[in-house]
Amino acid sequence: MGANMGKNSSLLDALPTAQGTLHVVMLGLDSAGKTTALYRLKFDQYLNTVPTIGFNCEKVKGTLGKSKGVNFLVWDVGGQEKLRPLWKSYTRCTDGIIFVLDSVDVERMEEAKMELIRTAKSPDNTGVPILVLANKQDLPGAKEPRELEKLLGLHELVSSPHGSRDAHAWHVQPACAITGEGLHEGLEALYEMILKRRKLAKLQKKRVR
Repeated sequence: MGANMGKNSSLLDALPTAQGTLHVVMLGLDSAGKTTALYRLKFDQYLNTVPTIGFNCEKVKGTLGKSKGVNFLVWDVGGQEKLRPLWKSYTRCTDGIIFVLDSVDVERMEEAKMELIRTAKSPDNTGVPILVLANKQDLPGAKEPRELEKLLGLHELVSSPHGSRDAHAWHVQPACAITGEGLHEGLEALYEMILKRRKLAKLQKKRVR
């Protein structure tokens, strides 16, 4: 019986989402489009939203590539300045972070960068993959992903004093929350990063043994 249990547990390790749901936290400045993105992912339709005081939480299913059929529990947390200190309560033990960005709002880009870097550098979030959802790409003046990478200082997150184990994998996904364009592609990219991180963790465990 003990041998069978061992086989079963190794099988479950190989299929990390077979028995569970991935926990993802959606952050970003107020008015970036977090809640619109969440409900577009959930219901595949546009819902008129109001500023989030607290959080919204929905189970969302992946539809593309390896993420197809995978359950994500997405926590959409209010982005107003007075609510941002609460973000760390939601990011503890999370599998991935989605940082929603208003690609047009250049005036607040430095503020967005500051909040993103602060979240990434938090000890609780060490090595957690980050999907930057470059929202509002349908609007004139929207910055392209490459430009946003520089403006947000994302390359700083790759290097880590503790080596690759603690460095953040990240991906910038152009999107439009109102139409839903790019949202599921973003979720797929985040899932790929989560899988990669788990594989690395397993390899390191084997080396330690």
